[in-house]
Amino acid sequence: MDSSARSGGGGTGGYTSTRVWIVAGVAIAGAIVFVEAARRRRRWLRDRSEVPPDFGAFCYRFEIAPAPQPPPPAARQLLSGLTFAASDNFEIEGYVAGFGNPDWKRTHKAATRTAVPVTMLQKQGGTYVGSTVMDELGFGVSGGNLHNGTPINPASPSLFPGGSCSGSAVAVSAQLVDFALGWFARDPSVLHRVGDVLLPAATGGLTQTRQLFFADDCFQLLKVPNEKTVNVIENAIQTLPGYQPPKHINIGEYISSHVPSLKDFCEPTVEMLEGMSALKALSTVMLLLQRYEFKTNHEDWVNTVKPKLGLDTSTRVLQAVNSKSDNIKSLYIVRNELRAALKNLLKDTGILVLPTTAGYPLKRNARQRLSPGFEDRMSAFVGIATLSGCCQAVIPLGSHNDHPISLSLLAAHGSDKFLLRNVLYMFSSIKEQVVLASKLVTAPVINRDADFGAAELLKEKGNSAFKGRKWSKAVEFYSDAIKLNGTNATYYCNRAAAYLELGRYKQAEADCEQALLLDKKNVKAYLRRGIAREAVLNHQEALQDIRHALALEPQNKAGLLAERRLQKKLR
Repeated sequence: MDSSARSGGGGTGGYTSTRVWIVAGVAIAGAIVFVEAARRRRRWLRDRSEVPPDFGAFCYRFEIAPAPQPPPPAARQLLSGLTFAASDNFEIEGYVAGFGNPDWKRTHKAATRTAVPVTMLQKQGGTYVGSTVMDELGFGVSGGNLHNGTPINPASPSLFPGGSCSGSAVAVSAQLVDFALGWFARDPSVLHRVGDVLLPAATGGLTQTRQLFFADDCFQLLKVPNEKTVNVIENAIQTLPGYQPPKHINIGEYISSHVPSLKDFCEPTVEMLEGMSALKALSTVMLLLQRYEFKTNHEDWVNTVKPKLGLDTSTRVLQAVNSKSDNIKSLYIVRNELRAALKNLLKDTGILVLPTTAGYPLKRNARQRLSPGFEDRMSAFVGIATLSGCCQAVIPLGSHNDHPISLSLLAAHGSDKFLLRNVLYMFSSIKEQVVLASKLVTAPVINRDADFGAAELLKEKGNSAFKGRKWSKAVEFYSDAIKLNGTNATYYCNRAAAYLELGRYKQAEADCEQALLLDKKNVKAYLRRGIAREAVLNHQEALQDIRHALALEPQNKAGLLAERRLQKKLR
């Protein structure tokens, strides 16, 4: 993108609002509000009496008319009648792009030309209506801004809107504009038209049979039932022609085995956490590259101006400016290997389905800074598209326990139009399935005629399968035992061990919780729940579980090792 500065930030957090249909991804296909505006927002921040008229989305609001419609027989402009905004790092002729920071604005001149994407959209009938608030220097994920204020999330005012393009997302969600750069739109057909304007011509899309891949290991990190996530997409494509039966994969293990240079960035860990370790390593590489590129572009400015920055942004900037560049070549090698690996998996007709983030958005009134655990969970998935350059579309799927849900669809690098066409094609069917999922209530099945002898026999068969490393078969035997006798904590605890070996951490945690309901002194249940929580980067909760186990059995070797490992991670 042509803008006043290259963003150093973490991209869009992906949780702005369930009304924003697509949230811009790191590669283009993207993601599915004057001085007076800023003064009005600051006044609101002082008294907090009411939501500002523009939800605090804009830092400058002004209108630039589109190019006139050519006379017949010329085709109608693709964006005729639509309004749009852009983040405050896009240059507009005659204005200074503020990059989310007043010191940046003060030390830069007004642009002599308008950013190319904005000009292209205007030529096709789009009306530009203003610049939107963003995280300082694009270096944030919450959407907050010390100087311009934090835009109000229209769907969930008590939650942060997400960053770094928070104002653009809020402007779309609040229906102040039809679309915005970072690539946000409420309607996938609008996003598709924006893609037709900004993306080069491409072939393919809906003529070939498509294949969806579900990243099962990533879904294990969610505290959301599959009925509201995976099943929604699976059921939606079942009603549509042109899709093969979906495949379920462990994307972490796939990356670990197909990106050999990544091993140098993996933390030492037990084997069962290998896939998650690979995803954590990806986020580490992403962060190191981000710091290097920020330092390359902005180190002189930071050292000369010494800008006033918010606490989180200041920490990130200092880390970037003080970072070393010894292993930069290896970082780019990882990026190239990852891009090739995902191209090999997805080819020209594949789509990877995974959660957008593994955590819920933070509350606005929370006083704590972003915890390392939260950022780890959030960046674990973001790194896949960010680092590889895969195009990514984010689809809101309603809510669960009053928290927004969204999934990401990824296609290979350069397949932006292919992805946009498929999102548009699937839209109506997905929307229907979201409605059905919101009404779904699942109740536990209780078998009151349990055959305890048969259950014990099934447990022993499960133990034999486990020893033979037949994890899935072991799960089947333990599950059958539970059907016959759902009051035996050992059955749940044993099945949890098998789930851990399969990398199905959410199921393992649930089984351990059930085991502890039945037996509060079950040491193995505490240990295995701790391992499951460690695998999904809930290190503090994991440490609590391990300490519970050690309180019951102080000399437990596995517990002592896990305690030392977790204490090191939490330092």
